[in-house]
Amino acid sequence: MFVTAALAQSTGTTPAAPAGGMTDLLVQFAPILLLVVIFYLLIFRPQQKRAREQREMLSKISRGDTVVSTGGIVGKVTKAVEGEDLEVEISQGVRVKLVRGMIADVRSRANPVNDNKA
Repeated sequence: MFVTAALAQSTGTTPAAPAGGMTDLLVQFAPILLLVVIFYLLIFRPQQKRAREQREMLSKISRGDTVVSTGGIVGKVTKAVEGEDLEVEISQGVRVKLVRGMIADVRSRANPVNDNKA
């Protein structure tokens, strides 16, 4: 920058404006835009899809499903009320409450149970 000003002063001319304008700007920002698109396609979009699938899985948990918690506890759901914690039987007569968000996987889905049968 100092050399250009000193040169212009000694020659009596001013530095010329860069030619190209908008095309130079696009060429300069093209790699950045390309990286943004790659990050979106490879990282953000698949993560959003996994999060959506996890929300759907958690909302469909019902009584009788075999679930795995994030801590690795495997058990059968004995009580599943929408908007509340799950009650999971991890052993005969041993029941624990789990927060829905802490369910990592649903191993097997049970057939709907009809409690009205005698």
